[in-house]
Amino acid sequence: MPDTNCLSCSVKAKKFARYIGWSIFISSLGVAIPISATAEEPPFSSELHGFDNDIPEVLTTTRLRQPKTRVPGTTTVIQGDQIRNLGIMNLYEVFRLVPGMTVNFVGSHQPVATYHGTVHYEQRRMQVLVDGRTAHRATISDMDWETMPVPLELIERIEVARGPNSAAYGINAFLGTINIITRDPADTAGAEARVTRGSRNHIRTFGSVGGAGQEVDWRLFYEKRKFGGFDYQEDGGEQIPFNDGHNINAFGYDSRFKFNRNTNIEVKAGVTDGIKQQDMGKSGEVDPVEHPDIDVRDYYIQSQLNHSTSENHFFHILASVSNFNRRDRYDIELGESAINCLRDPNGPPLYFRTEDPNNPGKRYEPCQVPVEGEVPLRASVNADYEDTRLEVEIQDTLIFNNDLKLVSGAGFRKNTLRSETYFDGREHSYQSRYFGNLEYTPWPWMTLNAGGNWEHSSTTDEGYFSPRVATNFIINSHHAIRFVFSQAVRPPDTFEQSPNTGFTLTNVTPANYSDLEGRRITVTDAAQTPSALTLGRDLEEERITSREISYFGQFPLQSALLSLEVRGFKDEMRDMISGVIQLAKWTLGNNVDVDQKGFEVEATLDYPNTAVRATYAYLDQDSRYIGPPILDESGEVHTKQHEYQAGLLTRMSTRHSGSLAIIQDLPFDVKTSSAFYWADEFLRTGNQFERIDFRVAKQFVRTDYTAELALTMQHYLNREPELSSDNNIEDHNQFFLEAGVRF
Repeated sequence: MPDTNCLSCSVKAKKFARYIGWSIFISSLGVAIPISATAEEPPFSSELHGFDNDIPEVLTTTRLRQPKTRVPGTTTVIQGDQIRNLGIMNLYEVFRLVPGMTVNFVGSHQPVATYHGTVHYEQRRMQVLVDGRTAHRATISDMDWETMPVPLELIERIEVARGPNSAAYGINAFLGTINIITRDPADTAGAEARVTRGSRNHIRTFGSVGGAGQEVDWRLFYEKRKFGGFDYQEDGGEQIPFNDGHNINAFGYDSRFKFNRNTNIEVKAGVTDGIKQQDMGKSGEVDPVEHPDIDVRDYYIQSQLNHSTSENHFFHILASVSNFNRRDRYDIELGESAINCLRDPNGPPLYFRTEDPNNPGKRYEPCQVPVEGEVPLRASVNADYEDTRLEVEIQDTLIFNNDLKLVSGAGFRKNTLRSETYFDGREHSYQSRYFGNLEYTPWPWMTLNAGGNWEHSSTTDEGYFSPRVATNFIINSHHAIRFVFSQAVRPPDTFEQSPNTGFTLTNVTPANYSDLEGRRITVTDAAQTPSALTLGRDLEEERITSREISYFGQFPLQSALLSLEVRGFKDEMRDMISGVIQLAKWTLGNNVDVDQKGFEVEATLDYPNTAVRATYAYLDQDSRYIGPPILDESGEVHTKQHEYQAGLLTRMSTRHSGSLAIIQDLPFDVKTSSAFYWADEFLRTGNQFERIDFRVAKQFVRTDYTAELALTMQHYLNREPELSSDNNIEDHNQFFLEAGVRF
């Protein structure tokens, strides 16, 4: 019997979507980069907005600091104190607090945070920044949340611009922007240490030391993160151990050198190393005989000059180098039939994947598996890569008056990847961009924003323009309605467009197979269905057209402040790149269109000793295959494959999702919190995620130090994994104990 509640929700959502229209006033856009000294932008107010009736301000949406009544789009702000008070253990879990964002795991263990679920294995459609530095891996364009060198203790705030934000940040901000802003070194002067131990071998150790002076503010920090991952995986109905944890160490240095009140330089640097565990049954393109664990060896260096010529004119010049080094080496074994395949250029392909995801239970005859009595070939392969990004950006902010403001700038990025496996050795790509946004308030009841980003990418050797225009109708000083129209493009990244992937056999034994030493196994060698390969075909850019109607308002109550933000949206995504990226299957193409609409609600209620936060998101999403027909073995159109290709892109989309969090201050320096996170009706599996967190913390405040003890419990309400049968936790009550001290 149909779920009448869901049907009712769908009908209501469709009625709501009909009211989403255009009411856009287009104003002129000027893009200029004044050639003059620059100034430091005024800092954010550290006071809790609420009881002084200040409208919260955001920076991420346009790169211009704006109150929420003027900003051209919906932006979620999560304060660092809120993250720590809720007992959140991992950076990626913060985004469960953002309406419309889904957090889950792909490839059984790789954490993914996505907006509206349009992701497969790689997270390419949201720009992630840490203090202005692009944080995702450059050439492969993916986020590795497990190795991010951002301790939770050092987060000042996180801003998430929901909706296409390419007008401000370029092609990777296709669906939005995550901007992680860390605490100023002057705010963390002194020494701090914190230790956390918990379920599934969770270990986190943090320490920092720093100082603040008239000329230099500085901070050194260290963080260790160790986690055992999921407890077990399913294999033929059996529960077997799962090698999917990590052990990461991060070191960092932050500083600000102050030349005078108008000029300073920020210098940041960091190193990350450790191990990411990979299970041999789930990882490794050529079926490893041992766990193909990955050695992590990353670093970054960043410098930013801030200068202001006056209170109304300031700019910065940012330069950074980020290096992502992954060492992934393991041994494989090949049987005599596989060896014959490799020696015979006209032989059958090596069926490295023995399971057809569209036909459960149907197994290919794997050419490479040794059979009993054979002497197998043993060889070493690797998937090592070193990905380096050089990024330079200049941004100028000019405030003509309180009603006319302009931010503009330019940037350049060079990506270099060195790998024996990918790109056959070395690959370069380049991006250059020019951006600007003009804010104009002709009358007190109206603010106009017009902005755009022009960017050139070497992967397609073409230029792209992403515009955004918006009108904010300001009802009064605390209420506004926004009408936003935006478009964005995302050209294929280098890995999608021209990967040239292949594994080279080294250290081949025994000697009678020495003729295969140095033999490179390519996608063509391994393809299960050569006719389905898309390798070598040029991909086109993805496009999105988005319309938004949103409302922001504050309601002062007798002893509290209620803030409410509601977003209604309708998005049309065209020529989306979807498919499988595997050695034995390479089926990427511009083969999916997606139409989606829905609404999102975010509300906060602040009392003197209590903070309540609630979110809800509804998504009505329709994806369809638009690529060339995929034929089955009989020559008929393979409709299941069409559905599978469309489903790959939307596997993490949920119809309903939300959160509810409460933080309460109690007497005797005791603080408690509780949070409920849920994601209902994953559109591909129909499963759900539900978890309740509880935390109680006791502070000890002395004249020369402050200490804290805290206990956090995570209770998983549903006992079924959301996406993969491998995501299994034995005990659905997880416990974590924290102890910290600050001098």
